[in-house]
Amino acid sequence: MAEPLPVVLVVEDDSQMQKFLQTALVQHRYRPVEASTAREALTQHAGHHPDVILLDLGLPDGDGIDVARTIRAQSRTPIIVLSARGQEQDKVSALDAGADDYLTKPFGVEELLARLRVALRRAARPMNGDDSIAGFGDVRVDLEKREVRRGKEVVHLTPTEYRLLTTLVRHPGRVLTHRQLVREVWGAHTGDQTASLRVHMTQLRHKLEKDPARPRHLTTEIGVGYRLQID
Repeated sequence: MAEPLPVVLVVEDDSQMQKFLQTALVQHRYRPVEASTAREALTQHAGHHPDVILLDLGLPDGDGIDVARTIRAQSRTPIIVLSARGQEQDKVSALDAGADDYLTKPFGVEELLARLRVALRRAARPMNGDDSIAGFGDVRVDLEKREVRRGKEVVHLTPTEYRLLTTLVRHPGRVLTHRQLVREVWGAHTGDQTASLRVHMTQLRHKLEKDPARPRHLTTEIGVGYRLQID
């Protein structure tokens, strides 16, 4: 029996973009389900239980950010926001509301497919999985031993650097906003630690990246936050 195709809920009110997405998804063996309003998005999500959601923020009857927040309260379905160029604050708000990633319009098919693959891999991981070893490049993080190695060498991290790294490691491929990282690393009731976050990220890159000036894994999402690239 053939394996069922992954279901992608496409929430987009622009007919040309909707057609582009539908064509790309069908050609690459995904099953698209369409919605053009916030109300339809919630109905289709409840009825089809999609594997991934592509969510436009500008909907005729509501805000895509509210849709993301509502869906996240109900399920762990990965949400990839579709955002117009330059709307960093909208991206941040959507990610803080529970979205996992975003694509800036216009985008190409290959970029779309790459983000979908990452979202599906992340969703396939058990929610309370006991994987104690994580890694990227030549870096290995042993969460049980609280040990980080680069190749055969142990890397000595400060407690803050370690908390920052493990937060990213637990969400591979996902964009984490400055606010989310500050909350996880310093606590929910601390003040603005964005400058300190940048300093600690720079230190991590110097310890873990082959070329800290051009990081391959610990990447910046400009105006938004950071992502651990696992591909």
